[in-house]
Amino acid sequence: MTSTTPPAKKDHGRAGRNLPAAIGSAVVLIALIIASLVFWKPAFAFVVAAAVAVAIWELGQGFRARSINIPEEPLMVGGVTMVGVAYIWGAPALVTATAVTGLVIMLWLLRRGVDGYVRDATASMFALLYVPFLGSFYALLASEDRGVEGIFAVIAVTALSDIGGYVAGVLFGKHPMAPVISPKKSWEGFAGSVVFCVLGGVALATWLLHTHWWVGVAMGLIAVVMATLGDLCESVIKRDLGIKDMSQIIPGHGGLMDRLDSLLATVAPIWLLLHYLVFA
Repeated sequence: MTSTTPPAKKDHGRAGRNLPAAIGSAVVLIALIIASLVFWKPAFAFVVAAAVAVAIWELGQGFRARSINIPEEPLMVGGVTMVGVAYIWGAPALVTATAVTGLVIMLWLLRRGVDGYVRDATASMFALLYVPFLGSFYALLASEDRGVEGIFAVIAVTALSDIGGYVAGVLFGKHPMAPVISPKKSWEGFAGSVVFCVLGGVALATWLLHTHWWVGVAMGLIAVVMATLGDLCESVIKRDLGIKDMSQIIPGHGGLMDRLDSLLATVAPIWLLLHYLVFA
């Protein structure tokens, strides 16, 4: 007789993820980013634009679980345009492109009629600001004369938040930070993130950005707070939508948005810090 019992899910321990697959995927993504920055910096803008398009698709799939239907086509076209104008013409052009994209989306939704207009328009504006607007700050950073170093600093200090939280959480985590939202996130993990981010921020500021050590402290504190908030906010979104991951396109990580949550949250304030205190 053939058994109909479904195979048991593999236990990945307290980490909650397939660590070898996660590391392998991260190495591939990091190599793609480094290659685009080192060999031809404009290629990085194309990488950001592609990531924005994929992330919008993932959000659209997740929203449909709650019968929310955002218009992916104008969001993708507008998002890619926002990345491009941010890289070429800077922050004022990004603001203008964001406003125009928002207006186009609201006009686009008029074709569907009255029913659900506010619901879908509100979700669309949320998606517009969450993904392409915040993602475009990487294009702004890349357009700086020392933008390559700045991008490496943002990605590195954000990764240190994740690494510090993971290590301290697995080893010492006992007190949940937000048990209803993210049961695996602990205050001990947050403390580990603070230590890793501040020390890493000082090292990056001193050796990579060649600026004052206290800029590194500020960068580290910004990263740990914003990365944690970004992770918690995406957890709330997924719980509200009733999904575990945004998609399964990245082995060991889930969806692209499951990796971009912290990176999107940290880049805008760190760009502001670097733009006026380091690159000015």
